[in-house]
Amino acid sequence: MKNIKKKIYHKLINNELRYNNKSLVRYENNIIKKLGNVSEDKLNQLKKLKIKINSIKNCDLKNNAKNLVFADGNPNSLIMIIGEGPGANEDKEGKPFVGRAGKLLDKMLEAIKLNRNNVYISNVVNFRPPMNRRPTDEEIKRYLPFLNKHIEIINPKILFLLGSTALNALIGNETVISKARGKWISKKIGEVNTEVIASFHPAFLMRQPDQKKYAWEDLKMIRKKIVQFKIK
Repeated sequence: MKNIKKKIYHKLINNELRYNNKSLVRYENNIIKKLGNVSEDKLNQLKKLKIKINSIKNCDLKNNAKNLVFADGNPNSLIMIIGEGPGANEDKEGKPFVGRAGKLLDKMLEAIKLNRNNVYISNVVNFRPPMNRRPTDEEIKRYLPFLNKHIEIINPKILFLLGSTALNALIGNETVISKARGKWISKKIGEVNTEVIASFHPAFLMRQPDQKKYAWEDLKMIRKKIVQFKIK
């Protein structure tokens, strides 16, 4: 069984990436736990996508980062969450949303009976922007094809966008996050038709805790949609 798990793990994780041993073991155990019955084809597509992202040339984000931050969660999930980009903790561990904002996200998910075993999480860009700045428009444009492909592979019924960067990248710049949040948008991304909802990024909510009441309304809308779609 141990060898089988190792084989599954190596189909998803690019061995060329750099992790410290402690982080690697924890990440490996989490991935194995969440894989479930992921198809061989999906695993291969995710592996190929990760290799493509890690092979990008002449990218300041990649050149200044320690690790590629690809995804976390269950690749079989019908709920996909998109944030902005990795921070310092994410860059260190090679995993999205592991810092303070990640802990808040975990609490938000728990409030509607979700966790990282039944959602899938990624970001608009896969390498940490220096000093945790917002990715530039050029950087977003460069990584958008990878993000679109990532969404196609996961094929979520619900796409949950956290913050203005994710909203602008996938929906457009016409509406600010405060006006766009809490509204369902039917969107076709590649060959995938999905229902999209945006809300405030957890990092913003830590700076503006009075806005948490609006994020809670958005989470309740997601819970209702989960029931409507009969997502387990």
